Amino acid sequence: MWVTSSTATALLPTAIALGNFDGIHRGHQEVVRSIVGVDATGSEDCSIRRTVVTFNPHPREFFSGQRRQLLTPQEEKVRLLEALGIEQLVLLPFDRELATLSPQDFVEKILVRQLQAKRIGVGKDFHFGYQRQGTAEDLRAIAQNHDIEVKIVSLQACGRDRVSSSLIRQSLQEGDIPQANRLLGRPYQLAGTVVTGQQLGRTIGFPTANLQLPDNKFLPRYGVYSVRVVLEKTALLGVMNIGCRPTVNAEAKPTVEVHLLDWSGDLYEQTLTVNLEEFLRPEQKFSSLDALKAQIQTDCKRAKDLLNSQL
Repeated sequence: MWVTSSTATALLPTAIALGNFDGIHRGHQEVVRSIVGVDATGSEDCSIRRTVVTFNPHPREFFSGQRRQLLTPQEEKVRLLEALGIEQLVLLPFDRELATLSPQDFVEKILVRQLQAKRIGVGKDFHFGYQRQGTAEDLRAIAQNHDIEVKIVSLQACGRDRVSSSLIRQSLQEGDIPQANRLLGRPYQLAGTVVTGQQLGRTIGFPTANLQLPDNKFLPRYGVYSVRVVLEKTALLGVMNIGCRPTVNAEAKPTVEVHLLDWSGDLYEQTLTVNLEEFLRPEQKFSSLDALKAQIQTDCKRAKDLLNSQL
């Protein structure tokens, strides 16, 4: 996939899915599908670049001045969008100049002139332009003056809940992994390289892989999880702990450690993709290493039973 932060180097012309797309959840996926595969006449046109246009940094990060933890950092976002058929990701630098563009100017300067949009897809709740004054219907009206089709995608629901990045964050913070996964349309993932840790798990018979994640990856509730792990093309079962390890010299910075069930081998410098399935228990401090070891044994058995029952 071609990734660029400059419209001057974008591949043109484009069919654009427009939005923030943090999470690439079920609603985002429908917006992407609205511009993939067909041109405005309903037939496939390989010359039109299937493109996601989003903002960097996230507008909320720009206005708050606080770094935002993301459900899908850039590398993960690229991988997910590519699987959906997107050929190009344009990361518009979100600065004061972009933030003060009127809805009309945003469409005409960015989407029409610079990106040569032929088709645009957005969610029904999309807002854009200065102080978010523009709506999805405004986008359609402005684009229509340039003979650009705008597909407005209805909001997606999961049961009684509207699919949204904020609800996914809330579910992860509460440890409600099944709900987060339903909203995403796939398991929430933590993908990273295995780095050297303190190797304390090895001393009590439960070696763990210490994962180095992107600094801006959103972490769910601290505690222990049952997980499915992909190592290269091999699927494995595991138990994951997220937290500051209060029993063994608590650290200020949280760690993400994975113990693979019924597997042994050298994992250092390898990449693991960890799919979260169930929250087992919150992080806690034990009176001794023996008590910790007994609890880990219980966690492993429970995780194995849960994961095997879901096959």
